[in-house]
This record gives sequence, structure tokens and C-alpha cells, in this order.
Amino acid sequence: MSNREYPLYTIKNNCQDCYKCVRRCPVKAIKIEDSSAMIVPDLCIACGTCYKVCPAKAKQPRNDLTRAQHLIASGKDVYVSLAPSWVAEFDGFSKEQLIAGIRRLGFRGVSETALGAEEVSANIARLLDEAGQTASPDANRLFISTACPAVVEYINKYLPEHSPCMTKLSSPLLAHCRLLKESLGRDIEIVFVGPCIAKKLEADRHPDLLSLSLSFTDLKNWFKAENIDLKDIHTSVFDKFIPDAAEEGRAYPVEGGMIETLKPYETGKKAYLMQITGINNIRRELSNIREQKLDRPVFIECLACEGGCIAGPCMTSKKSGFEKRIEVLKDANFDGDAGKRKPSVDISLDYAPDGVIECEYDETAIKNILAQIGKYSIEDEINCGGCGYDTCRNFARALLAGKAEPEMCVSHMKQQAQRKANALLRCIPSPIVIANARLSILEYNDKFVETFWNEEEHADIYDKNNLRGADLRDFIDFTNLFSASLDLEQDIHREHVRFNDKLFDVVVFNIDKKQIVGGIIEDVTTMEMKKEQIAEKAKEVIHKNLATVQQIACTLGEHMAETEVLLRSIAKDFAAEDNTQNNNSVTIRTNSNKRDY
Repeated sequence: MSNREYPLYTIKNNCQDCYKCVRRCPVKAIKIEDSSAMIVPDLCIACGTCYKVCPAKAKQPRNDLTRAQHLIASGKDVYVSLAPSWVAEFDGFSKEQLIAGIRRLGFRGVSETALGAEEVSANIARLLDEAGQTASPDANRLFISTACPAVVEYINKYLPEHSPCMTKLSSPLLAHCRLLKESLGRDIEIVFVGPCIAKKLEADRHPDLLSLSLSFTDLKNWFKAENIDLKDIHTSVFDKFIPDAAEEGRAYPVEGGMIETLKPYETGKKAYLMQITGINNIRRELSNIREQKLDRPVFIECLACEGGCIAGPCMTSKKSGFEKRIEVLKDANFDGDAGKRKPSVDISLDYAPDGVIECEYDETAIKNILAQIGKYSIEDEINCGGCGYDTCRNFARALLAGKAEPEMCVSHMKQQAQRKANALLRCIPSPIVIANARLSILEYNDKFVETFWNEEEHADIYDKNNLRGADLRDFIDFTNLFSASLDLEQDIHREHVRFNDKLFDVVVFNIDKKQIVGGIIEDVTTMEMKKEQIAEKAKEVIHKNLATVQQIACTLGEHMAETEVLLRSIAKDFAAEDNTQNNNSVTIRTNSNKRDY
């Protein structure tokens, strides 16, 4: 059977790894696959506990609403078997309004499942009467109700030794289906509407009687899709339960309601009548019962939901259980034929035990798997239940069976996380410290102690080997950075923070907003000193270079001046020589000219 074919399934993408369903499932019918909690149909009893407790709504009942709509569209005569707990769910609406609304959806009529409950009570009264008249010491004197299909599943799978004690009778729903087919025709289709998921199992196994099962939520969604508002409906004389209205059978949804319907019978006064609700309670009580101690017939009303069907997984009413109980009992009528009914239809049904076979693992295998999750001795088995199993050994068996994963062990994961954190703290060469909002030290590494421990100041106050809980302000004076990081909820980086003649680069980061802060403090004193030395040498070289340049400049300046003087002197000499030559040339030319005349 695939995941979505079973009455309950998991939406894997919604599963949040909380393991709440594992913790609350009374039969541990959950298998962890790829960190998702999947339902195991072979182990499940369809009680709906996982659906009720899942905070992420990853567990969902199978949606049969579309099938119901197709059934109506087929043109068949379809009737509703309405659970008596409707009075606690549809608050403020009369039965006539609810019937009218259902008929508008296309159903031919509405009948009360409580009619089947009354038939069951009449048959149980007969069984108890016959048992009371049997003197044989070997005769069965313990009778367990079969009204709740989740209980039937549980006993057949997990308490198969008590399967013979279950009454060989149909549930009230299947008994009602038989009554309706007897009175309305064998070809009709019947759809149950109520608060129970396990009823889907009955529909799957008895399709000849019950076509399918819907929840109250399904019905409300159908009303909404068809724009049917019950408060605006005008009712008519045709809006009534068929074939008749139920009476005392309406008390069945509450814890002890079934017992109340048996008390009016004479045989009910000659038998022990008691009720148990909740699978864990049923396990505890039935596991310790000793039938040979019974001196008269004992009938036990067993319901999977604590408080009865009014606490069913598909009940959405926010009223208290007390209010729901009162409303149901007010609607029941014990003044009619209660205690006077005779069985009118054959509702016998055999139940075959189908015990779940659990693998047995030897001690060596269990110890080996426990060691993988850090449980090396009895003292390590803290049995915290965080994984969903009540003991570490049961968790180990689940691991061996492939139903669980090591990551489900909270203490193991915490230890692993601590070891990883410690390894990181050890390996990082810089001082590291983690503190809370009060600046009390939560974690630190050896480098922090080595750097900031002052024997004279700290030895009388703290233990050098354990500084957890110490005030961080006693070790460093720049805790204002830590406080600022907490207040601003952001990381802070400061360079060259001076403390005790040293320089530090400080990075402060948030781990848990306004709660926990961490700091990495890097000693950069040596590095900065080297930088300063390099800077001084650079300055010295620069000064020398400048001096050399200046000296060169001065020398060049002197040479340039001397050169300029020399050049000017040479230029003057050349100029003077040129003038003398020019003058001589003119005189000669003049004299020469005179001789021509």
C-alpha cells in the first residue's frame, strides 16, 4: 500500500524533524526516512494521534472528498451515516439545518450512526446474558468492545492473545450500514461523516457495506465549495433523520456512553461494566488482566481516544471535553426503548488476530548500536525519551530495525556538537571566548587563558582550569564591544585595541540574539611592532636618500654656477674678438676704396 493509499500519510516536505509523532504514537508505527517521519501501515492502527500532535501538519488523513463527489455525480442513491458527535462539532446549528445542508450536496438522506449503536448494545446485552447463564469455568467471561476500529486494530496487532475476547460484533457504523441496506435497499451507497480516521479502514475492508468515510472537516469544506451556509438554510418537513431518530445510542461518543446504554438492561446489572480510553491505558490494563479471577461476565468499553469520540482526531471544536460531553448526553434519550431492544439484524463479524512480529536482537547487537550513539555503559543510557522511545534500548532496537536514525538521539547530537565546537576552539590559534548577556563566560579556549590569565589578580578568585561562569570583565577591559554587539544584534570588528601593553584585533559576533555573544581576539602586537620597525627603517632610508639628493643637488648647483660663469666669460671673449675683427675689416675696405679714386 502506497503512502497516500493508507488512511494516514506524511507530506515529506512539511516534516520538521521534531519527532513529536514518534514520541506520541502509542505503537511506534513511524519510520524515519531521509529525516522525514513516515507512517508504517503494517504497524499503524489509524488512531490519528500523529495527525493531532503534528505541529507542521505533515501528517494528514487521506482525502476522500473527491471520491464522494464522484459518487454523488454517478446518480446512485447515496446516504450519509452521521456520527452522533456532530452535536459537539456543529455548534449553533439544528439537526434540521445540518440535514438540509447535506441533502443540498446531493445525498438522498441522512441517518444516525447511533441507530447502529443501539443495535450493538442489544446484541451485547444478549451475549452477556448468555455468558451469565453458563456455569462452565472455561467459558469466556471477558468481553472487549469492538465499537472502535482503532482498538480492534491495536488488539489484533499488539495484544493478539486477547483477540478471542473481542465481541464478534460489527462496529456501530457497520451495524448501521447493515440496517440501512435492510430498510432502504441493497444497492444504496453509504458515506460516513464523523471525527474518526480509523473508519476509513472499515470502508477499505468492507466496501460492500460502507462506500467511504469523510471527516467533519471534509463536510465543512464541501459546504464552503458549494456556497452552502447552514445558518441561511430554510428547512422543511423532509429534513429529518431516516428511517427513524436514534435515542440512547447517541451517548456512544463519550467515554462510558456505551456502558450507559447497557445499564438499563437486566443483564447489565449482573455483569461488571467498565470503560478504558486511550491506547496506552488499554495496553496497561489488558496486559495485566487475569481472566481466571472473574466471577461474572465483564464487559470493557475500549476507545482509542481519551475521553471518547468527542476527542477524535478530526474534531475541530475548541470546547472543553466537559462541554462536549454534556451536549452529547443532553441529546441522548434514555426514556424510550433503552434496555428493551432485541437484536433485529445479524451484525456478527469475526476478527482474526494479526500479531505484529517484532525482531529480537541479541545483547551484542544492542550494545554495538548503543556505542554508535555514545552509550557505552548503563550510566550513559539516560532514557530521556527525546528520540520518541521511552528507553535508549528501545531506540537501539528501532535503529536495528531501520525505523530510526542516530540523529534522533538528542544527547548524542548534543555531545557531537560539543565535541565539534571544542575541536574548533582548540584548533583556532587566537584567544576565543563566548559569554552570555550578563558577560559570564560560557566557553573559552586555552589560548584565552594563556593570554589573559593574571596569576596575581585571578588566582584568588577563579580556578584557572575552569573559568565557566567567571565575569569576562575581570579579564579584559574592552567588554563594551561585547555589550554593543548584544544590544545592536550585529557583529563588530575593531583593530588595534590596546590592553596591557598589547594590541589586539577583536571580532565580536552574535550567537543567540541578545543572549549569547562570542569573540575572537587576535594578538597583533608582534605584527604591529614589525610594521613599526619597517616603517622606521623606511623613514631612515628616505632621510638618507633625501640627504643624498640634497647633496647631489648642492654639488650640481655649484657646478652649474661655475659652468655658467665660465660660459659667460667665454661668450664675452668671443664677442669681444668678433667686434675687433669687424672693425679691422671696415678700415681696410675704406682704405681700399680711397686708393681707387
